[in-house]
Amino acid sequence: MRVPILASILLVTGIGTAIAEDHQDHAMAADALKWGPAPPVLPKGGQMAVLAGDPGKSGPFVVRLKMPSGYKISPHQHPTDEAVTVISGDFRFGMGDKLDEAKAEKLGAGGFVDMPKNMNHYAFSGSGEVVVQINSEGPFAIKYVNPADDPSKTQ
Repeated sequence: MRVPILASILLVTGIGTAIAEDHQDHAMAADALKWGPAPPVLPKGGQMAVLAGDPGKSGPFVVRLKMPSGYKISPHQHPTDEAVTVISGDFRFGMGDKLDEAKAEKLGAGGFVDMPKNMNHYAFSGSGEVVVQINSEGPFAIKYVNPADDPSKTQ
């Protein structure tokens, strides 16, 4: 009777250890994030950290975007859904073809918005720095409503 119980304990312990080890491979403390300049399709001054996946390849990815005070992302759309969670700061966003600060919605830390694919939207920081987490499917692509607003074309 002891052998099956001992075998079960060892099996469950081994599986639990494997799960924990796999989780540790993907765990990341906030102060361990590797921030770098945001991609050129976003305005200068933004910083990005990749938490999971590869935004440049097919498949799911998770990134964080750090926006300084006054940072604005002109109206644009993506070919995939975009789920945005506010980590810190005063994040503002709106739907439409023109960035209208008066019509923007405001979200604070813990706030969430799900932006459907191919829907024109814009985003900007309120006062102070903002950090948002973006979950989406790669490859990451952004199409500005007004091509002249694409920072990668003017930088």
